[in-house]
Formats: sequence, structure tokens, C-alpha cells
Amino acid sequence: MAFTLRQLQYFIAVAEQGSVTRAAQNLSISQSSITEAVKELETDLGVELFERHPRGLHITHNGHQFLRHATKILAGVSDARRSFSQEKESRTGGKLNLGVTSLVAGYVLSDLLARYRRACPGVEVSAIEDNGSYLEHLLIGGELDVAVMVISNLRDRMALQAEIIETSPYRLWLPLGHPLVSADIISVADIAKEPLIMLTVDEIEENTGKLLSALGARPHVAFRTRSVEAVRSLVATGAGIALLPDLVYRPWSLEGDRIESRDVSGALPVVQVGMVWRKGSGLPQSAKDFIGVAEALRSGRNR
Repeated sequence: MAFTLRQLQYFIAVAEQGSVTRAAQNLSISQSSITEAVKELETDLGVELFERHPRGLHITHNGHQFLRHATKILAGVSDARRSFSQEKESRTGGKLNLGVTSLVAGYVLSDLLARYRRACPGVEVSAIEDNGSYLEHLLIGGELDVAVMVISNLRDRMALQAEIIETSPYRLWLPLGHPLVSADIISVADIAKEPLIMLTVDEIEENTGKLLSALGARPHVAFRTRSVEAVRSLVATGAGIALLPDLVYRPWSLEGDRIESRDVSGALPVVQVGMVWRKGSGLPQSAKDFIGVAEALRSGRNR
């Protein structure tokens, strides 16, 4: 018969007090309960833990050895209970200060936040949408717990910790019937000849410009906009083409016009979306749970 946590508790009390009487008084239980528990523990272990004498008990060498183990066992149980208590608290209360950049707000955050609310329904979530550099400033200043943002161009990597949620390659968006739709290979030179619809959020314009410049192509920008839906509508109606991360691609505009998506030859960059938090900061349990939900979502996508 295996020993119980209660027997360990009684044994430690006797070892610390040096007396069954004082241990019983300290625990507010009968002396017979402690005596019986210690005898059962000795029988189970097959060793004597105490030497009995008229004035009390002396702990044996085996007793000293077992005391270290018993103390560690009860400490481990206490830690386990405390962790579940913190987990329960995070699901029934607390607050999460969250940041998000414009590009990922409608394409990554919605699913992630829905999963988090199901896992931690009692947490109050306060979210702010802004550009990446400002969110980095808020994270470093401790005004945000965690941010979901494009991390490909993360500026302050010395102060911030980042973990990737999703990686998305650039692809070319074309209207239905465009000559490049049927091309076997589309090069950057082909793109340079076309009017370009440029998205100006989350450094997408900067990244696209750098990409084309590095490959010797000078883009003809027909329209700049912060709205992904505007890009869809303009591309679908033939106003131009767009080079954008695949994570924001949808095959239809709001007006119901078709948009095609094609790969471009060459080493195109990728957009990395991830969670960011301040290095060395003691994250609240609500933020740890949010990061855990995001990691589970990423693992599910990678299967």
C-alpha cells in the first residue's frame, strides 16, 4: 500500500516538532492519528523513521533521508496546485493589453482572439491597432502585454521577443483575363511593365519597392491605398496589378469580381506574422495564456 500525502504531512510535523504531542497540537488532530500514520509509513517503507524513548522521538538516519524526499514531494504538490490556481484565475478574471497592426487585424487576429476568448472567457481584452513602430514603443514601455504584428522588419530585437505564428509569401494579384494569368512563368520584369496598386500598411509598400528595386525593376504605381478591399476592387476591375502577401488574398472583390493569384519567379521575400513581447518582463498569466493559444493554433496549421 503506497503512502499518502497526509502521512507525509504528519511525518514532517513530528520530525520538525520532535514530539507526537506537539505535532498533534500544531495540526489540531489526535495523537493517535499521527502515531498510526507514522507507523503505517514505516511499514510501507520498511525502515524505522524514529527512535522511540520516554521523552519523545529521535529521527533516525533513514528518517533524515526520507525527510528531504517528503519535503520535496509536498513542495511539488503545492506548486502544482498553485499553477492550476493561477490558470483558473486567468480564465475567470484578469486583463490582457493587446496590440495589433492593420494588416493582420482582420486576417490573423480574429481567429486567434476567438480561440482565446473561448479558452479564457473571464479575461478583459483591451486592444489597440496601430503601426508596428508605435506598437514596439508601447511594448517596451510596458503599456502593452503582447502584440500580434508583422515581425519581418522588427526594429528593436534587443528589447523584444518574437515568435512566428504564420509565414506568408508574396504573390501577384491579377484581374480575370489578364495576359499574365495564362503565362507559364511570370518574372519581375513582367510586373514592372504593369500599373501597380500599392498597399501602404505594415511596411508593405516599402517591402514591395525594395523588392522591385533590388531586381532592377522600377514600378509604375497607379494607386496607393491603406485598404485591402480597395486593392481587391481596383485589381478586379483592371486598374492595375498588386504584389501582396498570400495571407490577405481572397478570390473575389466586394463587387463580386474575380481576382487571380499567381507565383512570381525569383527569390521573393516573405511576410512573417508573429507575437511580440518585451524581453525579461514578467508576463501576466493572461498574456502567457494568449501566447499558448497562438502556439497551439500555429501547431495545428503545421500538421
